[in-house]
Amino acid sequence: MTEKQTSKTKIQKQFSQFVPKGFEEMVADLLFSAHVQFKIVKPRNTKLGDYRPAHAGKPHRITVNGNLNIYSFLITTIHEFAHLNTYLEFGRKVAPHGEEWKNHYRKLLLPVLNKQLLPKDIENALVNSLVNTKASSCADIPLMRVLKNYDKQNEEVIFIENIEKNGRFLLQGKEFIKGELRRKRFLCEEVSSKKKYLIHTLAEVIPIFE
Repeated sequence: MTEKQTSKTKIQKQFSQFVPKGFEEMVADLLFSAHVQFKIVKPRNTKLGDYRPAHAGKPHRITVNGNLNIYSFLITTIHEFAHLNTYLEFGRKVAPHGEEWKNHYRKLLLPVLNKQLLPKDIENALVNSLVNTKASSCADIPLMRVLKNYDKQNEEVIFIENIEKNGRFLLQGKEFIKGELRRKRFLCEEVSSKKKYLIHTLAEVIPIFE
């Protein structure tokens, strides 16, 4: 076995706990397809993953939240590699989530679907997303809803969309009052400060029963 094969086998083993079974080699191949630094990081509230182009001697960098379920982790990884491939082809000449990115995302997603190893509900949601590709899985509400079904369940937590209007809930230790829906986010008031925040319709919150 060559050094490259040994390294690839090691990477596949490392990713076995983060991606669905049968996709370890695919992720390893993505890592070997370009000079990129890939890191699994602590959870971030504002994003699931991130891509940064090479700069000032630093390589291309991709980070993905380590608390994602295996299906969300796989799709987020593909999303970020689509950014990498778009940058390698077009540089900064195109919009971050324009048609160029969408085309690269679809190209990377098709082999995933062709494996037919995903749960049927996720597979169907991904097929639908190919028809009208969103900027991210977070922007694709039907896909995000399906993916969240595979998160570890917490009986105290529900989606904010299931809270009644003017109902109270806790998010990140703060108390809010649910307001009107603005596209894909609810305009909510933080009780102590009276400040208004737009909160994603599938944010996980703890309801307060009065």
